[in-house]
Amino acid sequence: MGAARTPEGEASGSEGDGGGRHGDRDGDLAGPGVGGEVGAVTDATPAGGRGAQLARTGLRSGWTTGACATAASTAAYTALLTGGFPDPVRITLPKGRTPAFALAVEDLAPDGSTATVGVVKDAGDDPDVTHGALVRSTVRRLPPGSGVRFVAGPGVGTVTRPGLPLEVGEPAINPVPRRLMREHLTEVAVVHDDGAPDREPDVEVTISVDHGEEIARSTWNPRLGILGGLSILGTTGVVVPYSCSAWIDSIRRGVDVALAAGRTHLAACTGSTSERTVLAEYGVPEDALLDMGDFAGAVLKYVRRHPAPRLTICGGFAKLSKLAVGHLDLHSARSAVDKGFLAELARRGGAGDDLVAAVAGANTGLDALQRCRAAGVPLGDLVAVEARDQALAVLRGAPVAVDVVCVDRAGTVVGRSPVRGPAPT
Repeated sequence: MGAARTPEGEASGSEGDGGGRHGDRDGDLAGPGVGGEVGAVTDATPAGGRGAQLARTGLRSGWTTGACATAASTAAYTALLTGGFPDPVRITLPKGRTPAFALAVEDLAPDGSTATVGVVKDAGDDPDVTHGALVRSTVRRLPPGSGVRFVAGPGVGTVTRPGLPLEVGEPAINPVPRRLMREHLTEVAVVHDDGAPDREPDVEVTISVDHGEEIARSTWNPRLGILGGLSILGTTGVVVPYSCSAWIDSIRRGVDVALAAGRTHLAACTGSTSERTVLAEYGVPEDALLDMGDFAGAVLKYVRRHPAPRLTICGGFAKLSKLAVGHLDLHSARSAVDKGFLAELARRGGAGDDLVAAVAGANTGLDALQRCRAAGVPLGDLVAVEARDQALAVLRGAPVAVDVVCVDRAGTVVGRSPVRGPAPT
């Protein structure tokens, strides 16, 4: 079985859609402590969405490489300032959870110039090849005014092609992990009175992963132009475990719960970012949310047998471009973004020959989308319409009206279809 993935679309690197056979399938359920926790239905369990579905699977959640890097960096900087390593070290994730991480490596240079901490990644029950990897952070001081500078150490890749969330030449440390590390380092600086309280500290943070370059050969990083190792990923810091049979069953139970509650508008989302977009756009109740993940076919086939009046499908542009072609399993190990198809859609949308060729040769789906948006070609809308029509074809005339919303990694809507359905049989 292929490994899980990040919330939406193509990730910057090995962990994510477009990232190969392992990934931080970023979720928003995890408990405090070292490692993940088994999902269990309790009075506090959400009625719908990915939280409820994780509880139904009984699988144990884990931590992303970004969370591990943040914990290691926090402990290393604390040691640099105080001479002592906090073990375990506790961090605060974007959803407010506060996991603690045991330190596997502690090293303070004799002259106090650098401190290094290693944290072992626990992916929970996710089949992730980075499970057990040692994520290290080395922190050293920089001259005043330098701010926080990130460096790719051994086993962490460097971006060499456009079309990813990072500029060419940057370490493959994604934006949210960078923000988390900056925030935690700033908090440590304030607590220990290191520098001005109104700005981030002046430190260099080198992130490395033991055997990361070897692990990255099993991913799509080389194809994406991320060379030298893995990527440091995660938007919520939590890895939601991935099991085909368990997750498909949880989707079915989610539909059952929504229909039993009398919901008339269901929303199937590829991850936490698209869930937030759907809630903001439509205000659907929580128990009407379905964490579709990669399993578009599972949602559509079950809704065909158990119809609701309306179904909104919301997800990352790259994933939904696969549905637009007709793929019902959107996992990167079992379907790929078809650049030729995107190029043909761009042509239909008014793109000239040069742009069509550029889309066909784009590094990623995001790269193709950005090129078209710059030229005023509505590639996102065209993909959404094609994905909607493919969904209607699978529904085979069931009394369900469908619309599709494509989002980018930040949750911004980049494509939308009109509502249509049911399709004639």
